[in-house]
Parts: sequence; structure tokens; C-alpha cells
Amino acid sequence: MHGAILWLPSACLRHDRAMNRRFALTALPFLFALAAAKPAPRAAAPAVLPDIVRVAMVTDLGTITLDLDARHAPVTVRNFVRYADQRRFDGIVFYRVMRLSWGQQPNGLIQAGTRGDPRRELPPIAHEPTSQTGVLHKAGAISMARWAPGTAKGDFSILLSDMPGLDADPASANPELQAGFAAFGTVVSGMDVVRKIYDVPLSATAGEGVMKGQMIERPVRVLTVRRVAPTPGPAPTPPSP
Repeated sequence: MHGAILWLPSACLRHDRAMNRRFALTALPFLFALAAAKPAPRAAAPAVLPDIVRVAMVTDLGTITLDLDARHAPVTVRNFVRYADQRRFDGIVFYRVMRLSWGQQPNGLIQAGTRGDPRRELPPIAHEPTSQTGVLHKAGAISMARWAPGTAKGDFSILLSDMPGLDADPASANPELQAGFAAFGTVVSGMDVVRKIYDVPLSATAGEGVMKGQMIERPVRVLTVRRVAPTPGPAPTPPSP
């Protein structure tokens, strides 16, 4: 059974802020067919990347522009750029919205990706924890979805709110919480589009187990993801360690 690689904080089920740092990983069945796509070109790996790589993600609801932090999360950014350069993201969809009831609103994330499609997926990458990169799960962050650390491929989420429970916690006795998830950039324009995706109707019946009720009724299509030149301006502030 095909499935996307997802995270799910148990806090969204208990509506309990005290449980914010506990998570359950779950598989999602391949509930709808991706749009037919030409085989992705086998392009070479990206050359040396600048510290910040800007990408424009054009969706049915508008464009989301992101700055990816290749200086602090080089493995994760290189992976994302390979998918973009080889056009493996063209035609994928945003298929999931996780809405949390506690804390600031809107609260949660939206998720898109290759969902196990063998025509699109590249080999998994090494995990880059936030304790190593300093790129944290703040509102607007983009982060890789995965099973265990080191299994991330082509699924990712964009956060609507700060979600520190997704950051690595080296002091935890739980290996999953020690690792956390790999944030690697942030939205610089198009948070209104992220909010539009967050607000779309969800299916009351699609999904299994804890995923039921989080699947988008009519998934939002990603038309293209391309590198673009950043607008000249002041140098970005490095993240705190």
C-alpha cells in the first residue's frame, strides 16, 4: 500500500498543550491518483548552492515563495532543489491539512509531496535535526515529513503557526523526540496562499485512523516549483543555534 510520510502530534487528538512534544508517525493510503506526468528528467545533482535558495511554488490558489537555508541545512535543501530542478514536484498536490485547536490561530500545517510515487521519488536523505541546523519550526517554516530519521524523500509541510514540538529535543529519552523533524526554510511571500490551502474543505470520510478528517476534499495542485532569483536586499539573519 502506498503512503505518504507524515507526522502527527498527539496533541491534536487530545487538545492538550501539555502533550505538545509527543508524536505518532502514521502511514496514509494512496487515496487518489496523481495527475499523469512525463518521466522526470535525470538531471545532475545541483551544483554548489548559494547560502539561500529562493523557490517559487505555483499552485492552483496562488504562488508561495520560499527561502531555503542551504547554509545551515545543506542536505535537506539540496534534496528539495533536486526535486524542483528535475520537475518531480510538477503536478503533485497539497493533500492534507492538520488543524490544531489550541494556541494561536490558525494553528497547524498543510502537507504536499510525492506520496510514494515511484515515478517521482528519489532516495531518502540523511536527517538534519534542528539542534544541528538552528532552523526552527516557526510559522511559515517548511519542513520534511518522514518515517524514522533518515527516511525523508519528497513529502513536506508548511507551518501556519509556531510548532516547537517538532524541533529536536536532545535531552529527551525518546529517540523520536531527540531527532525531531528537519525544517529547512521559510515562506517569504504567499502566506495568504498557505492560509487559503489551510481553509479548504476537508473530507469527513477520507483517511484512516487518526488521519481521518485531515484529507483535503479536492486536493490543491502544485503546478510548478522553480528556483528564482531573490530580490536584492539585506543579508538574512542566521538562525540561532
